[in-house]
Amino acid sequence: MIVLDTHVWIWWADSPKLLSTRARRAIDEAETIGISSFSCYEVARSAARGRITLHPGASKWIGMALNLPKVVLLDLTPQIAVTAAELDWKHGDPFDRMIVGTAIEHDARVVSKDHRIRLFRSARAIW
Repeated sequence: MIVLDTHVWIWWADSPKLLSTRARRAIDEAETIGISSFSCYEVARSAARGRITLHPGASKWIGMALNLPKVVLLDLTPQIAVTAAELDWKHGDPFDRMIVGTAIEHDARVVSKDHRIRLFRSARAIW
């Protein structure tokens, strides 16, 4: 399993050419592609704020993107919340912390372009 950062999920679903070769290969070769439930909120909120445009709208886009092959929605569990809260990482973005905590609890690597995630060794990031 791999876990996609929110922007990678959007790009994979809508604009795969934005992905690096390594990211595309990791997604193609993964048996399971995990999406944190926090990414659903992050996508919907970005659309509501006008930062991204989703067709045919956030709710339907999320439903369609969660039904892509090999995709599994990874819900927040108490252990993921604790892991994310206790990360020895100065980065305070709660969404990034939850995505990384989700990956750690599922013993998965994170696919992300975000340099803060890529520099955090525990994320075992791929880009």
